[in-house]
Amino acid sequence: MSTETALLESGLRESTLFRFATAGSVDDGKSTLVGRLLHDSKAILADQLDAVARTSADRGFGGDKGGIDLALLTDGLRAEREQGITIDVAYRYFATDRRSFILADCPGHVQYTKNTVTGASTADAVVVLIDARKGVLEQTRRHLSVLQLLRVAHVIVAVNKIDLVDFCEDVFRAIEADVQQVARDLGIGADGISDVLVVPVSALDGDNVVDRSDRTPWYTGPALLEVLETLPAADELESHLESFRFPVQLVIRPQGALAPDAVAGGLDTEAYRDYRAYAGQITEGSVKVGDQVTVLSPGHEPRNTTVTGIDFAGKELQEAAAPQSVAIRLAEEIDIARGDTIAAAGTVADSTADLYASLCWLSPKPLREGAKVLVKHGTRTVQALVRNVSGKLDLGTFNVEETSTLELNDIGHAQLRLAAPLPVENYLRHRRTGAFLVIDPLDGNTLAAGLVKDHPGDHEDERYVI
Repeated sequence: MSTETALLESGLRESTLFRFATAGSVDDGKSTLVGRLLHDSKAILADQLDAVARTSADRGFGGDKGGIDLALLTDGLRAEREQGITIDVAYRYFATDRRSFILADCPGHVQYTKNTVTGASTADAVVVLIDARKGVLEQTRRHLSVLQLLRVAHVIVAVNKIDLVDFCEDVFRAIEADVQQVARDLGIGADGISDVLVVPVSALDGDNVVDRSDRTPWYTGPALLEVLETLPAADELESHLESFRFPVQLVIRPQGALAPDAVAGGLDTEAYRDYRAYAGQITEGSVKVGDQVTVLSPGHEPRNTTVTGIDFAGKELQEAAAPQSVAIRLAEEIDIARGDTIAAAGTVADSTADLYASLCWLSPKPLREGAKVLVKHGTRTVQALVRNVSGKLDLGTFNVEETSTLELNDIGHAQLRLAAPLPVENYLRHRRTGAFLVIDPLDGNTLAAGLVKDHPGDHEDERYVI
């Protein structure tokens, strides 16, 4: 069985919503590919298409054929249109008969790698574009490194502009082999969840984007949209591997202060006089009424209780699962606040103030040992101190080299000491509770995306004061 067939068969269980992002080097045709997807899947309104056609004609795009510049469908900023590049992440929503999509078109310039991290962090799949004339570049390796670090479930490499190499199979196979070698070097697919698929496409002409092309008879796999319509979402793949995790966002305690229109509609105010629930989004796993759970709060020992109710949009549920947003009621009236975590009993380790992590450094300000930062984990933000920087990834060899600082777009390892313990977990096993942000305490800008690693057993005395 071919890789393409196996991937399609593994995705027979369809999801109503699928998130994917695009990445790649400058001028690889990301925006054109996105425009082609939207155009050929008939997700563009007529007036928007007319406006793009007029702009394309004014610029002389398409010559006598009267073609349109599909990149204009996503490049909305004036600077993007003037320079012909993507600067910010452009989100687009569209649907086919089989699935609804949220698409993040990410920029390709090295200086905008942080935008790629943003777009890929919540994606079920990422489409990485490669210019068939250029092959695998350093930025391609950087993006694949980021995707491996973020543990993106599906990596689809689209070898674009295949028409400019006369649909040559040898060119495609050479690039495909390079991509698979880089994937093996990085360990993409080693966890049994992520996978890599390589597809030859022409975003400009539409070959293998929505429909399979007759001009690539040597390629027997699916078109890009076919893949996106059938791949399982990350939540489907990981739901059986993860235990229930629920960061509390809001404590609901109306005490009679109910919405007037709800009361006028017959809502029983007495039933809500002693109502107490904890609202938020389930980040991992599922929960049922009657389940035993543990409440984790900084400064408190873990406290055990039972789920007595699950409320969603005015209805009571017996069960809920990630990524639903619900309100949970508990048997005991425990002191719970925003930032606390409710988790399945017996599945969480002790909270820790020592954080060992991989960092995607996203700021022009370099990271130095001894720096004071903020760490945002779930719904809680705490102060932290950078104890040390132990190394960064060499994109040429994929080896970790020694360093004491991280610069813009570096991927490295660091240890942080937290002002208050957090219930962090290894990112490889818990994609959401293992992720955090590093924030500049002076201006509030995001400095890095962090992924939790296992504690190496360092029991140094606490000489570092925040």
